[in-house]
Amino acid sequence: MNRNLVATVGIATLAIAGLAAPAPAEAQYRQKITNDAAKCAAGAGPAVRVTVTDIKESKGTIRIQNYRGTKEDWLEKGKWIYRMEAPAKAGSMTFCMPVPKPGTYAIAVRHDVNGNGDTDIFADGGAMSNNPSINIWNLGKPSYTKTRFDVGTGVETMSIRMRYR
Repeated sequence: MNRNLVATVGIATLAIAGLAAPAPAEAQYRQKITNDAAKCAAGAGPAVRVTVTDIKESKGTIRIQNYRGTKEDWLEKGKWIYRMEAPAKAGSMTFCMPVPKPGTYAIAVRHDVNGNGDTDIFADGGAMSNNPSINIWNLGKPSYTKTRFDVGTGVETMSIRMRYR
């Protein structure tokens, strides 16, 4: 057999094998999901039933994201695990946020009031698990140690209060 043909076939085989290789670690991040209350039903889990309160108005979009409760992941771009979005409803809204496995997590919520996908610090609202203080000095990014919480094999329940400027 021609050496060039053998080399070409060998390279093609390696390339195809590479396609079947396990996904890189990054694949565990950035999964957009829908709000499925069944994932928080009795006997379900691991998950967190999150009630977001003090939503200013029924306008725009509420986005809720969960992160691993670590310094390396908390609020880092692209390091969220699951994201849900829903039309905002004034007052309160409840979400069922599954987690991949029992462990330590943190949740961030944003109310994009005009629904443009950009952060408008003068109109949009924000909130985080454990309701830490958010102000201009920490630019809305409290330490992961203030926002993290543990999730076991069942369903945890929490209330997160929206804050606006």
